[in-house]
Amino acid sequence: MRIAVNTRFLLKDKLEGIGWFTYETTKRMVENNPQHEFVFLFDRPYDSSYLFRDNVEGVNLFPPARHPFLWYTWFEWSIPRLLKKKGIDIFFSPDGYMSLSTKVPTCITMHDLAFEHYPEDVSGLVSKYYNHYTPKFAHAADRIVTVSEFTKQDIVNQYGVDQEKIDVAYNGVNKLFESIDINHQQAVKEKYSSGTPYFVYVGALHPRKNIARLFLAFDAFKKKSQSPTKLVIVGRKAWGVAEIEEAYEGMEYKSDVVFTGRLSSEELHRVIASAQAMTYVPYFEGFGIPIIEAQKCGIPVITSDRTSMPEVAGNTALLVDPFHVDSISHAMLQMDGNEKLRRKLTDLGSINVERFSWDNTAKDVWESLMKLA
Repeated sequence: MRIAVNTRFLLKDKLEGIGWFTYETTKRMVENNPQHEFVFLFDRPYDSSYLFRDNVEGVNLFPPARHPFLWYTWFEWSIPRLLKKKGIDIFFSPDGYMSLSTKVPTCITMHDLAFEHYPEDVSGLVSKYYNHYTPKFAHAADRIVTVSEFTKQDIVNQYGVDQEKIDVAYNGVNKLFESIDINHQQAVKEKYSSGTPYFVYVGALHPRKNIARLFLAFDAFKKKSQSPTKLVIVGRKAWGVAEIEEAYEGMEYKSDVVFTGRLSSEELHRVIASAQAMTYVPYFEGFGIPIIEAQKCGIPVITSDRTSMPEVAGNTALLVDPFHVDSISHAMLQMDGNEKLRRKLTDLGSINVERFSWDNTAKDVWESLMKLA
């Protein structure tokens, strides 16, 4: 078979959520199925390291698809022509977009429908595109892969899609993530937090990630505890950060907040593994990879009691109401002052994280694709 894959999020040194999902699943599918041919579709010059084996051909399709008008052109004009030219049997699109102008059997991954629930978090033209096309994609796709049971049911409820055509493939966690010894932890603390313990947040600085309330909660925690513990924020600025910046500027303890920006995978691993706890409290998530990254690194987790996060964390984390600052700050107080609790959650987390692996993800995605063969 000839399988085309939308790989436009395989960006050298810039992999984020969907990019990592694409990387980890396609790499394994290519390596595990050398008898099949794969055509990787990029929207700009690509790094050859992403052509994982000699059964992969890379194609750079014009135009760069980073804007709603260009998304339309890329998916409705460039993609169909390429699929026909290359004699493609199956098209896999792991970022939730697809072409409505091809008859090639298509499987898409829909990670979440956050824009349906919080439209104010999406800019105008992007919101119009999502609202117009996502329901069409959901019905037109021959198979849908989701990353949680929550997202699967959300698609069924929002769009009336037959749940029988939706398969769940949980995200995995990079094998790089693991616990590190005390000496290495202290070196990381010296680098980022002047040697003191810290909470860590990992992810883009985006309204849906609830950073503004996390800042308010951290301020409240500091006032009540007078603890030296700091807050380390790892991630790039996304759009819509005005509320986040306003919350930060109003903090009494903003000098105890450390921004690292984007980190390499190796450095991210060290920063997570040296933290006192992960504080990851978005109000909407299709999965929430930082939860299992933290548990794989041997640190406890504070996360939200909404959407997919209880499904991912189970009873192995402190679950909070992301809309109530007091709920978040109370969890911080519990976590900071109770070593026994931290050890308990760490032990439970090490068991929970065994449910998630990229090998399983790739296997589940491949099985979904083979239903189209």
